[in-house]
Amino acid sequence: MEINYNNIHVIGFDADDTLWVNETYFRDAEVAFGKLLSPYETLNKIDQELFKAHIRNLPLYGYGIKGFVLSMVETAIELSNNNVSAKTTQAILDIGKGMLEKPIELLDGVENVLKELSKKYKLILATKGDLLDQERKLEKSGLLDYFHHIEVLSDKKEANYSRLLNHLDIKPSQFLMIGNSLRSDILPLVNLKAHAIHVPFHTTWIHEQVTENETNGKAYKTVKSLNELLELLQ
Repeated sequence: MEINYNNIHVIGFDADDTLWVNETYFRDAEVAFGKLLSPYETLNKIDQELFKAHIRNLPLYGYGIKGFVLSMVETAIELSNNNVSAKTTQAILDIGKGMLEKPIELLDGVENVLKELSKKYKLILATKGDLLDQERKLEKSGLLDYFHHIEVLSDKKEANYSRLLNHLDIKPSQFLMIGNSLRSDILPLVNLKAHAIHVPFHTTWIHEQVTENETNGKAYKTVKSLNELLELLQ
């Protein structure tokens, strides 16, 4: 499907797993958590219950590491039948702190792509998660100066994007979103008649995965890396 990007004025970028590594750290944390809880349950059961708790708590805690840590603590209490020790609870908290202190690992070509595109387009960052954590990561990334506007959203559904575009006075037809998640970064924008380009990351959280039926007939493009954007948009 041929897509025309000539009318694009503003480009939005997702942050986690689009500009820098993120999901890998959650997978590592799940492995560490499984080892801590192994005296109480099988690894498969621990993973299942943690995922359930995390999804159940999204309306309360939102996206991000802090809500994930609270879900780990809740899961530990439940699976241990209220017998989890203070030492194990502290170890869970340490897993979370370790995640928050991870260095920023930029993905291939990120800074050059932002540098080149910022010469022609207005760039914004549209991410979801914990505000403090996202601000910290952006500051440490060294990419802040490339963005005209930063928006940390509580969620990435059509209503969230619609409010953002209205706030910035951008027509959907003039906006292009770049991201790794079909559910969060691509399909909501396509449904709003905006543009979107999918840049897959090597691992995707189960909650962000979509079925083939959900993507059938949707007008978006998939590229292997951000570097391909320069050929498409210049």
